[in-house]
Parts: sequence; C-alpha cells; structure tokens
Amino acid sequence: MTSTATPGPSPQDIVAAMIGAIERKDLDEAVTYMADDIEYDNVPMGKVFGPAAVRTALEPFLARCRRASWEIVHQAASGDTVMNERIDRFEIGDRWVAIAVAGVFVVRDGRVVLWRDYFDLASSSDAFR
Repeated sequence: MTSTATPGPSPQDIVAAMIGAIERKDLDEAVTYMADDIEYDNVPMGKVFGPAAVRTALEPFLARCRRASWEIVHQAASGDTVMNERIDRFEIGDRWVAIAVAGVFVVRDGRVVLWRDYFDLASSSDAFR
C-alpha cells in the first residue's frame, strides 16, 4: 500500500498568507508565518531578527496608514525561495502612497526564515511627506 501524504502549503502560499495578513494590518497573524529566528532585512534601513522585532519594525508604519495593498507584479519561486516584484500601496490620510519593492523570501518548515526587501529610500521618503 502506498501512502499519499498531503503536502503542506508551498513557500508561495506561506508568503502570500503573510502578505495578506500584513495588508489587513493583522500583525498577530503575520508573525505566525515567521520562524523564531527570522531575519527581516529592509535593505535601505537595516536588519532585525525574530518575529517580535519584525512586528516592532512594522507596527508604527502600519499604524500611520488606514489601508495597505501590496500588488505582486511578478513572482518566481524555486525550492524554498520566493522572489517578487511588488507595488506596495499605503493609504495615508486622503491619499495613496506607492513604493516599488523587490522582495526575497526563504521558507523552511512552513515558516519564513528570511525576508529581504529592496526599495529606493529617497523616493519612498519623498512619497511619504
């Protein structure tokens, strides 16, 4: 008799679920997709380690916006690595601010162990003024 195990969620599924939680501003859920030793490297701003530190980095930023929407323009996955090109949009006051982002995620054992985002800090800072 052959056993057919149901595979767990793919790395793309895990990344999509984490992004969805962030878009809903539900950091309680978002951190459940992160490994205890996650490295979050917001490249122009620096690295933090661990879900609590990621939450601390994201919380004040998300608190400023009413809504967030991350449009994935292109995405590719290979093994445990997911890379995407996104337009991250944030509704702040009466306007939307958009940032072009390239993200890299590594997923192991169903949780994100590395999240690295690349974006232009100068143009992002200008957009948020």
